[in-house]
Amino acid sequence: MKQAVVRLDERRDRAQAAAEGRRVDMYTLVHKGIRAFMGATLEAVGRLDAYDRDEVAQALEQVRSLGAFLRAHLHHENQFVHPALEARLPGGARRTAGDHVEHETAIERLEALALGVEGAQDASRPTAVLALYRELALFTAENFEHMHHEETQNNAALWAAYSDEELERIHQTLLGSIEPGIFALGLRWMLPAMTPAERAGLLAGKPGPLLELARSALSERDWAKLTAAIGPLAA
Repeated sequence: MKQAVVRLDERRDRAQAAAEGRRVDMYTLVHKGIRAFMGATLEAVGRLDAYDRDEVAQALEQVRSLGAFLRAHLHHENQFVHPALEARLPGGARRTAGDHVEHETAIERLEALALGVEGAQDASRPTAVLALYRELALFTAENFEHMHHEETQNNAALWAAYSDEELERIHQTLLGSIEPGIFALGLRWMLPAMTPAERAGLLAGKPGPLLELARSALSERDWAKLTAAIGPLAA
């Protein structure tokens, strides 16, 4: 009976911490970066001058970079987050796992459309660009809904099933598996999309290379706020 009461108290403590935003959250910060990356890429393709070959090449490179980052992100969630959900809530990752399969196919579609733009003649390139733009818009819209589900429903399931210490171990293992180039690309989009408090929490005590990356990614105003928050480490 005493053990049951302790477990009930633990569940209440976890619920209170979740309500106050104090739980380990493996989704929200990286999703802020993905939303920014997707939005900027959609905007770049939407305003693209189809007759400017340099501009076309730059936009297509951004589309491909986005696809590469999203593939890595899907892999990390499939390898670490979904097994954690399934281990303590069988079927808990079914919806997002199914979404991920569809996302892989959608990324392939975007890459094929990018190739179509690349190989199009001047007369047909505007039509090819518009097709890419519309497909990217649909993909972005679906991903925004998908990420909302993960941040609300999947997080709620993880918080109910795991302690913060357990979740932090899973998260650190996930982070340790990320290739340096993908990690840097993610931070490039994540850092400007975070609140000042989130940036400070992420970067306090971190080594110089990460701070240099932050300096290059942030506006002067945001960099000043970061240095004020974390002190001489950023000097």
